[in-house]
Amino acid sequence: MELSENTLSVLRNYSAINQNILIKQGSIIRTISEARNVLSRATVAETFPQDFGIYDLNEFIGVLGLVDKPNLSFKDEYVLVSDSSGRSQIKYFYSSEDILTTPQKDITMPEANLKFILDATTLDKVKRAATTLGHSEVSITNDNGCVRIGVIDSKNSTSNGFYIDVDAEFDNSATFNFIVDIGNVKIIPGDYEVHISSKLISQWINKSTEVNVNYWIALEKTSTFGV
Repeated sequence: MELSENTLSVLRNYSAINQNILIKQGSIIRTISEARNVLSRATVAETFPQDFGIYDLNEFIGVLGLVDKPNLSFKDEYVLVSDSSGRSQIKYFYSSEDILTTPQKDITMPEANLKFILDATTLDKVKRAATTLGHSEVSITNDNGCVRIGVIDSKNSTSNGFYIDVDAEFDNSATFNFIVDIGNVKIIPGDYEVHISSKLISQWINKSTEVNVNYWIALEKTSTFGV
């Protein structure tokens, strides 16, 4: 089995969410952060023949880079990674499921109180603003009938802030201040449809036709919502 570049992109992204992973038999890959506040599910082109655990995903990705066109052959206790000629091989042993942090099931997303499209350009601006200003919070508010995304420090009312407006679907009578920790937004670059619920959970749906991946990111407890 050869892994597609899209699948490798998912694995690289998942290594930033959690360094260990349990890949189940089939075409769906899931991961969850150690704090269990970020969960993701991706449907990939490959069909894995069995369950296998990886303790250090960054190391595994590095192993794949040791050979050209890595081909994976799954055995009972390890995966054999070979190059295109078959001369170079790496025997990589699986990790026990007992020592891995794994999602038990998908999240059933509650009814969304807010929906909007966050394109890659806007997302990049928000992340760059957080780095430049040194803030970790993204505030999403109803600002006179328009949704405003702000990079702020909620503990300091006189701190500098970055703001950008986006088109959205929501109840105009609702007042809300949904707070997301930018450190939890570890997602593959791209355009996303974002759903946010007052139950303190958000869903980020990648709109690419090439990468079928969803993220569920918990909101901060300081978030507020009212009608």
